[in-house]
Amino acid sequence: MTTTATGPTTGAPFVHPALFYRDDQEYLAGTVPFVREGLAASEPVAVAAPAARLELLTAALGAAAEAVHLVDMTLAGRNPGRIIPSVLRAFADARAGVRVRIIGEPVWPGRTAVEYPACLQHEALINEAFRGREVTILCPYDARSLPKDVLADAHATHPVLITGGHRRVSETYDPAKALARCNEPLASPSGAATFRYDAEALPEARDFALAQARERGMSAARLQDLALVVAELTTNSVVHAGGTGILRLWAEQEQIVCQVQDFGRLTDPLAGRRPAPPGQIGGRGLLLVHHLSDLVRLHTGDTGTTIRSYVSRV
Repeated sequence: MTTTATGPTTGAPFVHPALFYRDDQEYLAGTVPFVREGLAASEPVAVAAPAARLELLTAALGAAAEAVHLVDMTLAGRNPGRIIPSVLRAFADARAGVRVRIIGEPVWPGRTAVEYPACLQHEALINEAFRGREVTILCPYDARSLPKDVLADAHATHPVLITGGHRRVSETYDPAKALARCNEPLASPSGAATFRYDAEALPEARDFALAQARERGMSAARLQDLALVVAELTTNSVVHAGGTGILRLWAEQEQIVCQVQDFGRLTDPLAGRRPAPPGQIGGRGLLLVHHLSDLVRLHTGDTGTTIRSYVSRV
């Protein structure tokens, strides 16, 4: 492998560096060579970033940008739980047999405090999701605008750090510790409508959620999405987590929040983040929930599992 500021320089198949930039010039200095080196090596290249970054990078690449797969991360990655299956794996899996390069920027100024733990969880899980794969994922971080604790977390989730064109090994790399922090209990909601369900009450649980969401101003199109989310989460409780659970629903700003709590424990941290193999029967519940939700938060432990889905009202 060649040694460059941004390219794969270790012997491991999967490379996951964080790129810290403070202005447009540093962003381009870290990303343009990464893209051009990939194209020169006949490696498929994708860039998943906020629209403003896509515009900046494509302008700098000129005609070469036509060979790059571009994704607006503010849309495709609004729910961080969708990024691995629907953006990263979708691109890499479609190009099996060759090394691929991806720029992925899941954390940007404007991410809310509610969203950020899911972003951190995503960055930590990338390392397991692509272990052994011939993939390089470069993750830019706006070091001028993002909080210091977010930048510190990037050190924990990325084994390699790039600053000012210089790369170094992260001395605090510990994705397992980062994941443990993301698995803290979720704060109890106030003013939530509550429904206890078992196998016989699954239809009533769905109808209850739809009625509550309708009262809180959810549009007809999003009610259909919510119905699927509720059906998948409550059915999972009945089939895999002791047969009963508690459904709660409330409104937060422009979103309806649906929460299911049961007595099971989720042991696979990548559940819902792997694309379903063609022909697979079942096993798509959490994947569908991530696809339909604007955000998913989760806590699991010995006493049970809580999954919280945020769905916009319109």
